Amino acid sequence: MRTVASISHYCASRPGSFGTRSRITRLFDEAPAKAHYASRPALPAINHQLSAIDSRRTGERAIALIIVMISIFVLTILAGGFAYSMKVETKLARNANSEVELEWLGRSAVECARWELAQQFMIQQEPYDGLDQKWAGGEGGIGTTNSALLDFQHLIETKDGNATWTIVDLERKANINVANEAMLQQALMVIGVDAGQMTPIVNSILDWIDPDDNSRLQGAENDYYQGLNPPYFAKNGPIDDISELLLIKGVAPELYYGLASTNYQPNYFTAHNSQFGPSPGGAAGLTVGLTNLFTPLSDGKINLNTASTEVLQLIPGVTREAAEGIVGARAGEDDGTGLLGPYRSVAQVQRVPQVTPIMSQMIQQACDIRSRTFEVHVDAQVSGYHRHFVGVIGRNNPRDVQILSFYWTD
Repeated sequence: MRTVASISHYCASRPGSFGTRSRITRLFDEAPAKAHYASRPALPAINHQLSAIDSRRTGERAIALIIVMISIFVLTILAGGFAYSMKVETKLARNANSEVELEWLGRSAVECARWELAQQFMIQQEPYDGLDQKWAGGEGGIGTTNSALLDFQHLIETKDGNATWTIVDLERKANINVANEAMLQQALMVIGVDAGQMTPIVNSILDWIDPDDNSRLQGAENDYYQGLNPPYFAKNGPIDDISELLLIKGVAPELYYGLASTNYQPNYFTAHNSQFGPSPGGAAGLTVGLTNLFTPLSDGKINLNTASTEVLQLIPGVTREAAEGIVGARAGEDDGTGLLGPYRSVAQVQRVPQVTPIMSQMIQQACDIRSRTFEVHVDAQVSGYHRHFVGVIGRNNPRDVQILSFYWTD
């Protein structure tokens, strides 16, 4: 093989064949570059490889973006949950700080009601308790204008909250713990229970209250209640809360609440197996239930000035027409004579045309014109936090007005 030097010498000796030296040198200088380009792959293959690389990088970027978005979403949920938890904790802490103030607002309202009832008792021109008086939400009787109750309002206000209250006398209902068989039967008649269903209900209520374990006819004692699921014992003592009636054999929700009550939710069984028959007014069941007629706490007398038409019918012998006449006669304005407005004595019921002498005797045995037991319902709020309190007050005279119980319900 010829060397470059020999080729150069040969070309120099024969310039006509290959030209000048510079041309030969340029040929050899270009040879490596041509060899390099000859060794490179074709252009389409390179473009394909570059496209594959770009596609792979695009997919990786998309996956990374999805991971970032998922991470942000998870962190957002965690942050929201934490913020909500802190909000709840903050509210609970704030409510806990308001508990003491709420309780004292409730107690203060009951104390105000206690004072009001004492002041009402001292008004000599109003020797009765009626719905026209301030404590019951009325405008006040003829003696109110000269008493401390003239501008009295059921409202307490503080810097961060307030409390309002209403007063209800419990003598507007009959006492379930002293009700006899005749009164219980009369109550079931008022509600609209069929006569054939009365005996087991009445005797079961009496068995629940009496101290012995001997069952009356179609009544119920421990042997019956122990067979239920879950089992429990008969009270065999006075009813403390009127809702105990729902535990007694035969006392279904429609009997306790009344068919028209918003608390009563009828179901298939009660709709097809109701104890209610046609009521005296002609409708299938009245708007009242046992809870509207009875209370477990009172002095045992019914207040003529506050009792409803249905409660007055619990008195044996009192018809619906007579009860409506009694309620209508007390609604007039009190003129101090006793001929109009609230009754100043039980004997004044004789002014009602529908009341017969026999009815008058029964009414005088079962009724009064004063109330001695009152229930105070207080709605208190502090910084948006609400609570409902209930206080029970017993009043014997202006100097003896006691708080019998105090509790909150919600």
